[in-house]
Amino acid sequence: GLGREAAPEPIDTPEALARFLDKRASFVAQASLYGYLRTRAGMRYPELFDDDPFVASINIAKWHVWLDCLSDLAVYAGSRLAQEAPRELPRIAGMLTALVEDVLAQTGKPAEAGDAFAAHADRVRDRVARTNWLVVGKDEAAFTESPAGLVRWAPVMDELKALDEEIVRNSVRFRWQEVRRDFSRDLDSQAVLRAMPQRPGS
Repeated sequence: GLGREAAPEPIDTPEALARFLDKRASFVAQASLYGYLRTRAGMRYPELFDDDPFVASINIAKWHVWLDCLSDLAVYAGSRLAQEAPRELPRIAGMLTALVEDVLAQTGKPAEAGDAFAAHADRVRDRVARTNWLVVGKDEAAFTESPAGLVRWAPVMDELKALDEEIVRNSVRFRWQEVRRDFSRDLDSQAVLRAMPQRPGS
């Protein structure tokens, strides 16, 4: 589920990397969505949670924004590893595909996520499978889905989202800056590479 930002943890195994992907995607999704709704609603923000249909829309949005955040962060993390060890590209690609699949499998299909969740999860899988890891880069290039996803899924009137779009997209990009710093601080790429399966998908 969606929770608070995780405490620092060394990223030195594939399993630790999977936890980082899940927890940080959850944090950015929650902070971005609820931050936008709080800003847009102002003093009326607490009243939103008394409206059951609106709460249902929030729940759908939070899971779809999480998927977009997971997609972006997985592409970023895989590209960083690939740039450090390009000869290991097949193994890195296989590992990232497996890790994303594990995170999605553990999440399942939340009852509150709406009918479109499974198809969206498949698009995340497809993006990871088709990523050219060596051309993504180490900065913002990977983070294309989450800014657009927040604009798309936030339960805010379309005419208001049109006015807010640039600010909303930039707010998501800003949140990823800290995540990238933490990833660089906590990643032990050589340890992760040593712990990877020897063959893609194994």
